[in-house]
Amino acid sequence: MKLGSLRKGGRDGTLIVVDRDLGRAVAVPHIAPTLIGALERWHEAAPELEKVAADLAAGVAAGAFALDVAALASPLPRSPQFLDGSVYLRHMEKARAARGAAMPPDYDTVPIMYQGLSDRFVGPAEPMVLPDDDLELDYEAEIAVVVDDVPMGVSAEAAAAHITLVMLLNDYTLRALTRTELPRGFGFLQAKPTSSFSPVAVTLDELAGDWDGARFHLRVRSGVNGRELGHPDAGEGMYFTYPQLIAHAARTRSLSAGTIIGAGSISNESPEAGFGCIAEARIAEGLTGEANTPWLRFGDEVWIDATGGSGLSVFGEIRQRLVRNGDES
Repeated sequence: MKLGSLRKGGRDGTLIVVDRDLGRAVAVPHIAPTLIGALERWHEAAPELEKVAADLAAGVAAGAFALDVAALASPLPRSPQFLDGSVYLRHMEKARAARGAAMPPDYDTVPIMYQGLSDRFVGPAEPMVLPDDDLELDYEAEIAVVVDDVPMGVSAEAAAAHITLVMLLNDYTLRALTRTELPRGFGFLQAKPTSSFSPVAVTLDELAGDWDGARFHLRVRSGVNGRELGHPDAGEGMYFTYPQLIAHAARTRSLSAGTIIGAGSISNESPEAGFGCIAEARIAEGLTGEANTPWLRFGDEVWIDATGGSGLSVFGEIRQRLVRNGDES
């Protein structure tokens, strides 16, 4: 099942069920007006939404309409919590080396995670608005999961059962600010503006053999202005798993339904896989000469997509243009 949210309908949008080809959709106010509303009663709402999805696939869903990605918000336009890890050790090592920071002593036993902005996310085709473009703006291609209500102290073995939905994530980073914020010891604030997500969120059954219960084996392609920077496999090089990240986040708190958990910029060992962010491309270039892949500037367009074993787009594309604050129109 694939779910999305129209931008109209208030800050939480309007929940829609989307067909597998991302061509048609239908609103479901009789089940839940918003996705967060559905997630808060997921075990009751999910079977009803699945029935609508089946009707949509059969061409008999009343009120179905052609899907316009430009009309979509993030599947969750806002969330109770957004937590993002960094579990691809290759990326962590390179990013820390670039800002002159050592790996933490327990990096291989305790996941690294930060709590990000969650009161508003950017839609998959909406512009990304920033005050200036002189802060080494980067994108990070990731896969995130959405959970239902998770109890405090949940084990990693039990955590997988709390995953309800999966999305593509673009976790923007202002690299120039990470070098000044992180040494202060309180983590990200200005260096992490709002993030964006794919046109739809999908249930685990949509991923068939691309989900092994711990990792997603999806090829995540990304680039800027039509140039592909990489196509790493999300299942390779992932040191901690999604259930382990959920258990780590819930060690001292419960997680509310609708909490989003990412795993960090996807990074593979193979050079042929390319990169999931600009920083890694620049680091690789610097090893043999001068870094020449530019940071993002106003007017650039970032795109991220993911394909599974079928070769088809799973979530639809994130495709966004960077604009200066005040120039959105």
